[in-house]
Amino acid sequence: MNHSDHTLLQKAIEAQQKAYSPYSGFSVGAAVLTGSKKIYSGCNIENSSYGLTVCAERVALFKAVSEGETQMDAIAIVGDSAEPLPPCGACRQVMAEFNPNMRVLMAGRDHQITIFSLAELYPNPFLPEKLEKK
Repeated sequence: MNHSDHTLLQKAIEAQQKAYSPYSGFSVGAAVLTGSKKIYSGCNIENSSYGLTVCAERVALFKAVSEGETQMDAIAIVGDSAEPLPPCGACRQVMAEFNPNMRVLMAGRDHQITIFSLAELYPNPFLPEKLEKK
């Protein structure tokens, strides 16, 4: 792990402390490193209408995009799990939109990290070039 990996993990840990998870009690934090080397963090935000809950990864990614960032280099994800926490399928699809090869750092409660490329976790994403233009 390099210095930026440690920084990214720390930002994800800080974001996890802000999670709004009164229903599951399962807090998640994420931090994304953009192509311009800025970091945006997010936490999971639950809702009493469970389907409206948003994952930490998407919150971080959407914050970055809302600030004009569209190139994502890496994301760190920290959760209340014993094992490193992988992103869900919906988050993998959103991540692929901005870099199908981004580095994905995953950690659980003990903050031991595993690192994969998104291509390893999500080998055949639906990408914009698969859309037929009329």
